[in-house]
Amino acid sequence: MPKMKTSRAAAKRFKKTGTGKLKRMKAYKSHILTKKTAKRKRNLRKATITDVTNVKNMKKILPYL
Repeated sequence: MPKMKTSRAAAKRFKKTGTGKLKRMKAYKSHILTKKTAKRKRNLRKATITDVTNVKNMKKILPYL
């Protein structure tokens, strides 16, 4: 059986927490920031946990994480 390949795009975007969950950064923080409120931009800074509905697919493309 050949080795499984990690999706490099996903590997750059997701990290594993100590409990085994997937951590990701939030979207919508790259451009058109003038119309977004300070509170909204501040909340987009923080990392969050990947939703459980996506975890199965993420584990498939990140086999060695």
